[in-house]
Amino acid sequence: MHRLQHVIQRKHLVSAAPGATVQEVAETMTRGRVGALPILQGQDLIGIFSERDLMTRVVVPGLDPRKTRVADVMTRTLVTASPEENVEACLDKMRRAGCRHLPVLADGALVAMVSMRDLLRDEIEEQETEIRSLKAYLHQMPG
Repeated sequence: MHRLQHVIQRKHLVSAAPGATVQEVAETMTRGRVGALPILQGQDLIGIFSERDLMTRVVVPGLDPRKTRVADVMTRTLVTASPEENVEACLDKMRRAGCRHLPVLADGALVAMVSMRDLLRDEIEEQETEIRSLKAYLHQMPG
């Protein structure tokens, strides 16, 4: 089982400041092709803004994304992980919390954001490697 360190080595971190508008953050998310952004006050993680937040806290209530600050509509209750945690434990943590994005902190500093898709992709790759190894082993055994 891989640890998050294996997954995050290929991730590029995109973030936003709490004073940014929802419109600006949505544009950043679109450019970065991500479904959620960590919101940083300096170097401190203070929240996450996700596509779900956009829909439930901005679109449905009819707020103007050009005037609404992301700090006013972001998720503040955070579930986080460390690079040393294994992928399976993180998937379980996300399922229990009902979230699809997980900030990864090392020594209190944000080092990456991973999505459930990132973690599931890693598990599938690991299983495919194991299957190839088992097939190779079986083909080497005398009949």
